[in-house]
Amino acid sequence: MCAVLFSFVYLQCKNSKPTDPRGSMYAGSKSCIKCHSNIYSSYLHTAHYIAAIPANDNNVHGNFTKDSNVFEFSPTQKIVMEKCDGGMFQTYYVNGRIKESHRFDIVLGGIKGESYLYWNGNGLNQLPISYYSEQHKWVLSPRFDPRFVNFNRTITSRCLECHASYAGDQPDEPQRINAAEQFDKTSLVYSVDCERCHGPAAQHVDFQTNNPTIKTARFITSINLLPRMRKLDLCGSCHSGNKSEMLRSTFWFKPGDTLATFKLPGIENTANSGHLDVHGNQLQLLESSKCFINSKMECTTCHDVHQNETNNIALFTQKCLNCHNEVTHNYCKMANTSNAKLIRSNCIQCHMPALPSAVIMSPNMNKTLSADIFINTHHIAIYPDEAKKIVAMANKL
Repeated sequence: MCAVLFSFVYLQCKNSKPTDPRGSMYAGSKSCIKCHSNIYSSYLHTAHYIAAIPANDNNVHGNFTKDSNVFEFSPTQKIVMEKCDGGMFQTYYVNGRIKESHRFDIVLGGIKGESYLYWNGNGLNQLPISYYSEQHKWVLSPRFDPRFVNFNRTITSRCLECHASYAGDQPDEPQRINAAEQFDKTSLVYSVDCERCHGPAAQHVDFQTNNPTIKTARFITSINLLPRMRKLDLCGSCHSGNKSEMLRSTFWFKPGDTLATFKLPGIENTANSGHLDVHGNQLQLLESSKCFINSKMECTTCHDVHQNETNNIALFTQKCLNCHNEVTHNYCKMANTSNAKLIRSNCIQCHMPALPSAVIMSPNMNKTLSADIFINTHHIAIYPDEAKKIVAMANKL
């Protein structure tokens, strides 16, 4: 009798679990916490986690205090970032009168800067003002025209495919030409979550929960066991540019899949770092590098996506020195100078310099200067101008 009762209670509990909008094969990232709490806690501070998160006081970092919350388009037009009981809003004023106001609903990014979306019915639009972290300023959102106030830029599923883990179409919404894409709000899975990289985990969670003594992971993809090209395809599903013709949604890309079955080769210039951008062609730039061509390196050789490694130059320099050492490979030739220690600590700045993004560029508050966002290129090479800067720095010491 007890066994029957236990089975009934177990099935009831199992069936009452929230259904992941991606289907019964998915468990949701929070199911990972029980066994992987340290990794999960660390992941919460990474760029992948904050790629798309709900807007609230904790993750909208711009200044809402008086005189610091205004972006002026002209002497008579301005957008004011405001807080009230209903949330945070960007409000458009003309001659002191409110013309339009929309709430911060979703935050995109958060490392270099933040941009924001608002729900327009079942569609998503981008708010015209973003926040640039390094300058601690409100700036015009990327590619917005500083001459006009525009709340109508629509966000498509293609944007969400790399900023979120899933967004389904609005049920019963007919296909419409030249109309904003409509989403089922309840289906949105925020962040680039665990299952985007490790695959559907429901079977894994059930097996490991019911077999706690078995420590070898079953029914889940171990990235380390994938062939090199499949590892690259996994990262490339978001980091290989956004100019390619899509064959199907990368929401359904799973580790081990071949990227060419989802998107056609893009027109990105693989070796021209001037085409670098945050949505970018990092994969093609890496593949064009001698370090990549002459080794077995791939993305996770240098990146641990479970850790926040932002601006950790020392960490990435050590990654270089793991291969470029006196035993297996010569040091940089310039490291034979009297300031060898300084030069050896600047591998990244010299060979993967931070260059202005070709996409994330916005006028600052007075619209006379560019609030450039710099991103380290993934084309590993010799950059003479950058080398001169490092040598000059060394000579001053």
